[in-house]
Amino acid sequence: MTGLVRWHVGRWTTRGTRVGEAFEAGVRRTPDELNFDVVGLSRILGRRQVPAEEMLVRRCQAALRPTDPRLCGVQTLDDELGGELAKVAARAFEWIAERAPAGYQFVLTDAVELEPRLDLTADVVAVEAVLRLADENLAAGRLAAAHVRRSASGSWYVGDAVCNWSGPHDTAEAAVHAVQAARRELVEQLTAAGRDDLAATADRWPTVPVESE
Repeated sequence: MTGLVRWHVGRWTTRGTRVGEAFEAGVRRTPDELNFDVVGLSRILGRRQVPAEEMLVRRCQAALRPTDPRLCGVQTLDDELGGELAKVAARAFEWIAERAPAGYQFVLTDAVELEPRLDLTADVVAVEAVLRLADENLAAGRLAAAHVRRSASGSWYVGDAVCNWSGPHDTAEAAVHAVQAARRELVEQLTAAGRDDLAATADRWPTVPVESE
């Protein structure tokens, strides 16, 4: 199984209304539109569709996303076509869920989201899980949970999917060291806050993610 090269905690699709809920035009997808987004996300991440699925998606696209601009949260499919799309979306999400990084899980509610697992007894405990359970604004937390990414210029930065918080660094190793230093500070801050149970998970935190693409 191929793991994700780039990932982030939080939402991976636009939010949608659930079946039976009132539509929110321009704000949330309809249930059919959300299913279409789930299938689209799986394709972006590398899932290959069988021919029958591909033909179905094309039919759905013609109904949900015509070439002219159209407001989201309005378009629906007939019951038969919508039911078939829901089945494909379920298979697509199952494929996505299998690729969650260690210590994390994909969940599907009104959107696809990646969340840290909150099990402190697990073999891998995400730093974000520790921060969530600490329920405090710890100064080192943001950098301790960050990824290392290479910019188009070749420099290395530390941050998340949106912001950079440290850098530029000349090498990936230097950027990783910045995250590791923040993690050591986080352990000290957790201990000072009386959360030895969380600090004790440090040896099971994931290695610092490094993305070179």
